[in-house]
Amino acid sequence: DYLSKSINRPVLLKLSPNMPAAIKDTIDGTIDLSYLTPVAYLDAHAKGNARLIVKTITQGEGAFKLMIIVKENSPIKSVADLAGKSFAFGDKAALLQRAVVIEAGIPLEKFQDYKFIGHYDNIVRAVMHGDFDAGIVKDTMAYKWQGQGIRILYSSADLPPYNISASKNVDDALLEKLRTAFLSLDKNKPEHLAVIKALDENYDGFAPTNDAEYDIVRKLIKPFAQQK
Repeated sequence: DYLSKSINRPVLLKLSPNMPAAIKDTIDGTIDLSYLTPVAYLDAHAKGNARLIVKTITQGEGAFKLMIIVKENSPIKSVADLAGKSFAFGDKAALLQRAVVIEAGIPLEKFQDYKFIGHYDNIVRAVMHGDFDAGIVKDTMAYKWQGQGIRILYSSADLPPYNISASKNVDDALLEKLRTAFLSLDKNKPEHLAVIKALDENYDGFAPTNDAEYDIVRKLIKPFAQQK
């Protein structure tokens, strides 16, 4: 509703069953705007010339980190100590999680076992309960439970967050109108905050971004892209 009023034309919501479907729709141009992960944006940009409109801001930050966590009283003191241990990942499609673990210095084959168990809260619970020796979560989740059952073992560099992207069908003029609409949202205005929170309760706004900001993700996932 907010975007419709801002650009003076109807904006209709389409819910994708999963991220691959959202990527395909963006590449094909069957949708105009999409809400994408960093890796999903790179795929849609490479195959369908998708362009960034804005990035999301969480708790004042226009970036996030992925963090390896262990149980608070775990004897594991370094990434090297994870060799021969069990590890919990989130979604199989989340290449960035595996890329960060490898970047940290532990190839996946060095784990005794690793599994994909879904959401970050599943990973925290599994590590706290001793079902896995370690796992990887988003920084906000790690900070929430730090000192309350888990300990942060390793932190990635700053990574670009989820974004709003435009398909190839969106012309430059419309793209700029949309960008202005997102950037005009002010979390200090209750009516604007409601719009922001409608996308995600943890968000408090949007910020400018550009393709170069996602180069760090390109570098991290390059080994996986070469395997395809």
